[in-house]
This record gives sequence, C-alpha cells and structure tokens, in this order.
Amino acid sequence: MFGFKSGGSRTVTTSYSSGGGPVQTTTKTFRYGGDGPGMDIGSGENGGTDINVGFGNKFGGMANYKFNVGGGRGGCGRSISQRPNVTGRATRKEKKNPFAGVLNQNYDQIKAKCLAEGILFEDPEFEACDNSIFYSKKPSRPFEWKRPTEICDNPQFIDQHGASRFDVQQGELGDCWLLAATASLTINKTLFARVVPTDQNFTDDYCGLFRFRFWHQGDWVEVLVDDRLPTYYNKLSFMHSAENNEFWSALFEKAYAKLQGSYESLKGGSTCEAMEDFTGGVTEMFDLRKPEDKLLTIMMKASDRGSLMGCSIDADPSQLEAVLDNGLVMGHAYSITAVKLVDIKTPRTSGRIPMVRVRNPWGNEAEWKGAWSDESEEWRFIPEEEKQNLGLTFDDDGEFWMSFSDWKQNFQKLEICNLGPDSLDEDEVQSGGKRWESQTQSGEWIPRVNAGGCRNYLDTFWTNPQYKVTLVDPDDDEDDLCTMLVGILQKDRRKQRKEGLDLLTIGYVIYKMKDDAESDGPLDLKFFKYNASTAKSPSFINMREICGRHKLPPGTYVIIPSTFEPHQKGEYLVRIFSEKANQTGEMDEETGMIEDQRTAARGNRKFHHYPPSSRSGHTAPSSARRKAPTRNYDHMSRREALEVLYNALNEETEPTEEEHEQEAALKGSFRRVAGDDMEVDAYELQGILNAVFTKASNVENFKFSGFSLDCCRSMVAMHDGDLSGKLGFDEFKDLWNDLRKWKGVFKERDTDKSGYLSSYELRQALHQSGFRLSNRSLSALVMRYSNKESQIEFGDFIVAAIRLKTMLSSYKSRSNGDMAAFSVDDFIQTTMYA
Repeated sequence: MFGFKSGGSRTVTTSYSSGGGPVQTTTKTFRYGGDGPGMDIGSGENGGTDINVGFGNKFGGMANYKFNVGGGRGGCGRSISQRPNVTGRATRKEKKNPFAGVLNQNYDQIKAKCLAEGILFEDPEFEACDNSIFYSKKPSRPFEWKRPTEICDNPQFIDQHGASRFDVQQGELGDCWLLAATASLTINKTLFARVVPTDQNFTDDYCGLFRFRFWHQGDWVEVLVDDRLPTYYNKLSFMHSAENNEFWSALFEKAYAKLQGSYESLKGGSTCEAMEDFTGGVTEMFDLRKPEDKLLTIMMKASDRGSLMGCSIDADPSQLEAVLDNGLVMGHAYSITAVKLVDIKTPRTSGRIPMVRVRNPWGNEAEWKGAWSDESEEWRFIPEEEKQNLGLTFDDDGEFWMSFSDWKQNFQKLEICNLGPDSLDEDEVQSGGKRWESQTQSGEWIPRVNAGGCRNYLDTFWTNPQYKVTLVDPDDDEDDLCTMLVGILQKDRRKQRKEGLDLLTIGYVIYKMKDDAESDGPLDLKFFKYNASTAKSPSFINMREICGRHKLPPGTYVIIPSTFEPHQKGEYLVRIFSEKANQTGEMDEETGMIEDQRTAARGNRKFHHYPPSSRSGHTAPSSARRKAPTRNYDHMSRREALEVLYNALNEETEPTEEEHEQEAALKGSFRRVAGDDMEVDAYELQGILNAVFTKASNVENFKFSGFSLDCCRSMVAMHDGDLSGKLGFDEFKDLWNDLRKWKGVFKERDTDKSGYLSSYELRQALHQSGFRLSNRSLSALVMRYSNKESQIEFGDFIVAAIRLKTMLSSYKSRSNGDMAAFSVDDFIQTTMYA
C-alpha cells in the first residue's frame, strides 16, 4: 500500500480568540497522519454522534420519522448474494450500527419538508459538533460550523469553469489519499456527474441540503448532508477549492466522512480505496521496483478507458513527510492525470517519448524539480500548439510532467482502478465499449465457525468460506485462457476505528476442482491436504481490499478467502471480474439426513451380548461373538442389567445368528431398570444413562461427567410422539442405537481424549453421524453448542444431534418438497418439546 499510515507527533503552540474575550494561548501535542501541508489536528473523544433518525427535532416533532432507503442497487453484468439472518428475530448488527440511519434518508421527502416549512436542513445523522470531526480526543481549537452563505457573498456549488482537479486542495486533515482519488475523478466527466450530481446550487429551491453517490460495499448509495462546514476564522478547515466561493469539494468530503463515521476516520488510507468507492471498480497495484514488461501499454489503455490512477513513494519511517531533493514527497499520495506520447526534438533525443502528468493534492509549489518540470529547459523544444494540447501550465498548482522513465524510476507504487460494470451505460456498450462481467458475494468470518486462517493453519483452513467459480469461454485475445480478477474487500473497518478495530490481514487462495466433481458441498480437510493451489493473492496484507489478476484455463475453481490468523471476526465482500460471463456461488449443501446412514441408524443393526467376565477391553472374544450363553434375563440384578447395557453400548460387530438372544438380553436389562411398566421417563433415563456412560468414561479414559436432565428430556422428546413423557422399550432401543453411534463418532474425533471436539470439526462429526448441514445451519449450531474456547463437550454434541434429528424428522413428515406447513400449535410443540 502507499504507506499513508506514517505518522508522528509534534508540540504546537496555538493562539486563538473566541471573539468574546482576550486571545488565549494553548500548548498541545498533536498526532499526525503525515499528509497535510500544514498542521494535522489531533482527534476528538466520545466517538460517534447521537443518532436521531429522521428530520431531527426542528421538523415539527418528527424526530423519529423514518424514510425509505435512498439510493439503491443498480448495475449490469453482475449479481449480488447477501448473507441471510435468522427468520423473525431482530439482529444485533442493525441495533448496534450507528450509521444505519445514514442510508435511510430520502432526498425528495426531506427537501419537500424543508421547503414547505421554510427551514434549512440540519442533518441529525451527522450533526455539526466535535464528534462528527474527531472521535478519540477533544478538538484542539474551537471549530465553527458555517454554511457557504455565511462564508462568502456569492457561493457556488461548481463555478462557471466547471469542476477540475484544481478544485481539490488539502486542508488540515491527513487524507491525501482521498484527495488524490478525487482529483482523478474530475478528469472523467461521466463518472464525476454520477458521484457529484451537478444540478445542485445555492439558489434554486435551496434548503441547505446536498446529495452525493458512492459505491459502498456492493451497492450504489446516496448520502445526504447539510451544508454546514467546519471553519476556523471563517476559513474552511479541510478540503476546499482554489476558488473561495466554490464548495462542491468541501461538501463532497463531508459526505464521504459521514459515510465513514467522522472526518478523523479519513486519516490514513490508500488511494485505491477511494477510487473504488467513486466507481465500483476493482484496483490493481503494481510495484514499480519490479515493473511489468508492458506497464506503459497498461497505463495508456487505462488512461484511454478512463481508469483512475495514483502513485506514491514509500514513507520514511524516521521522518514525517520527507521531501526529497527532487521535490517529491515520501509517504504521500499523488494522482496521475494523463499518460501521453509527445512528439519532441531536442539536442539529446527526438521522436515520440512517453510522458506522465502527476498532481500533488496539496496544490502548491511542492513539485518535481527534474527534467520536464515546470519551466525546465526541455519545454523549449515543444511547439506552443503541442503545449496547448497538453494543457501545459507553469503555475504553483501541484501539477507537473515527468518522462515515463523518470516517473518509473522515482515512484515506487502504482494503483489502477479498473472501472466496474456499472461505469458504462448501454449507449457506450452498444458503441463498442467493453465492461467486465461481475459476480459479488457477501460473507462473514465467524470465530468458532469458519474463521480458519490461512493455509499455515491446515486443520482449520478448510473451514473458511468457499466459493465455486466456473470459467467457460476463453478471452478473445488469449490462447484458451480466461482472465479473472478476484477482490476480497473487508467491510466497515474504517467506521469501526472508534471501537478500537483496525484492518485485518487478508488474502485468498484458488484451487482447481476435478472435472468429475459432483458435490456442491464444501471441500474437506483431505482435499486441501493432498491438492496444491492453482493461484493465490499477491500477498496477505492489512488493506481494505486485496486484488489479483489471474489467467486460467476454462474449468471450475474454488476461491478460499481468509484472514491470515484464525479466529478473527469480520465481514467481507468477494468480487469476481471476468471478461466473459462466469458462474459463481458459495460452496454449500442442503440441510438434511444422509439416507443410507439414516436407514442404518434405525434398527438394521442389532445388539450383541456377552457375559461381563468374557470382556477384556472394548471387544469380545471371537468365541463370545459366535455363541452367547443362554440365561434368564428377567431375573438379573440392577448391576448386571447395567453391565449388559454397557456391553451393548460398546459392541461394534455385525449381527449374527444369536440376534434374538441378544435382543432378549437388552429387553431383560431394560425391564430390570425400568420396572414392570417397561417405560422410563427423563429422570429414570438419566439414572440409566449416567450409570452406563460414566462407567464407559472411566474404563475408556473418556472424559464425561454425565447427562443433564435437560438433555435426557430432549432424548425422550425425540421419540415421544404422543406427548406421554416416557419411552417404551422399542423407543429406548432406537435411542440406544443412536447413542452408540454418536459416541463412536465423538471418540473418533476426540483424538486427545479431552472430552471435547473443536467447533471447527462439528460439520465432519455430524456428517459422519448421518446429517448434512448448510453453512447457515452449521453457524447456528456452533454458536448454540460450543463454548468460548471453541470446544463442544460430549453432552452438548449429543443434544445437538438429538435436536437436529428431531427437527429434521418433524420437517420431513410435513414437507412437500421445499416447504413444510405447521399450525401454530404444531410449530410450538415441535420447537419447544425437543
């Protein structure tokens, strides 16, 4: 990235007057983001503004009025998949998100209300207060919020010359990355008009309300602001135009700050981040110390297609804003405003040489001092007509020209934002313009569920979300290869700075699937253990988005987005761009029961009995399996009956000719502990199971302290269709069969004999137990049955399996395919008695 996180501190003495008293002097230590020409102010405390969704208290008691969502989803050549919530339940994300109301304001309704009541709009979602500027400290000076009509006599949204890169002047905020992207945006008039509606002014139906549009995490959204701007001594404090009466750039910065939570949230960033939010495009990064062979061609094509470009020099960690002898500034974002081939003839060379026009967002004299700089002798060999075609000026405006070779030698990073499918309208497409085909998937890394980390953590890596992409048609200009751009964007991290969160280190890996692969379910550990990756992200990096370009043969691939470390929580957006249409979807499976295992679990296997004296370890001698002695099972003692149940629990052989004898043994044991009515309730069942299972845990070094009463109630409910609260022998036999199988699965997965499974292993364990789980259902089960250490104990595993089987059986009995109908009473009984 561009190194915009460089920073430092400085002690500054400030003199100011509030207008009502003598001049005051304060000495403060300020923190710097390292990008402004002047002082970079520290940050304010009390993060976040108080939310009052709607018009605010000034709108005739409509403080809590809510509007329909403004902006909206648009585009072509793309599809979007959103992660669903639990049906019918409020989501904590919506309740905790202090910016939800930002997208719930409607321009037309607010404007009509203001004009009807003759008032100026005051935005309750981004109030004119210190909290909207800073979130970590109190402000160092008394900012005064003023409307443009209070700053000058003839305010203009955009002046008669139109919007230009010279309207982007940096203030006291360390957001040069945003300014560099904004300057590039002004060059493409179509894109600029989409982001900055140009029909706004301070005269026609003026009510202090302005709107802007940004691409925000997959959607184009409209952000509304009032026109109160932070000033100091009647001067704009942050981004502003070179003209004192032009205000589009200041209001534009305010709208972007509102979307991110505060002005301070804009400190430090990457130019590509803002470029993407202005275009919906995907950004590629190039290391100029290892330049591409066809870099000039790439840049010229990007310039011709209107792509946004930026460049920088890595920051000096020991010096803030280090200015080199050649005039360039380290750790600073520059925008590239043109790439041209210029005809020249000098004593040293002649012909067409590639030139790059670069702009420093400071907009001052801090410019390149080498060849082709302002008023350098090289320009004497360029005709005046050519100079006019280039738009050449020699003002101290921060803009300068460099030869391509000098530019490549002196800068270190290049960012190119490829415009997304929404950037071309239908007329441009019909006239020959090309656009990317785009697929978008929203997802989330959830600790204990699917936050598996990178491939260094192989045991959990396979649990990460997986996305299948099928590339069918090769590119027109390639030999049987398909171009695919993959971008992984982490959501809302800039907003969450006030909560102490920063960017995660993220990346992705791509695997080729076999042609005969049939399952759409997630790939398991075995696949990743024995298959090498086909491609991967350029690196794992703590940027908002990591992007890579890949040339792959047609086929089916799986993309695994992940954080570098496991167990890290975050939401993300997967974007897949290709020149030809592709098929994309999350690797998932339908929740249900695996039929062959379900059949085997329901009575096909019988129980074998052999006397306690013949047992040694976990298996019976072969002679005992061949022939079981005949005895009267109806007159066993309770201890002997429990011993028979224990042996039946651990028997692993297939049925033999003695199965009738063995079932008699099990039935006699059940009669001895259940009584003459041959039924057990949850209390009796708890006594039976804990006597058997705790013995098993002691003998087999298997950690388990016993089933809870609630667990036993669930066991009874699983087989109690008539709501009697009891189990007969046949139901008990089915339950015993399930418990024996589930115990075997748990022991097999519990390799360290700890009595716990890792929550990341739950899917495999339940799959082995006869269940299929969708990603959504798996998340619900892990959250419900695992502890803080991502562990699932044996009792919770049994409860999960019992309730899963109960619910699936109830659903199956009423399903007509994709849906099942329940009355209110049936639904309550099914969900509550489980």
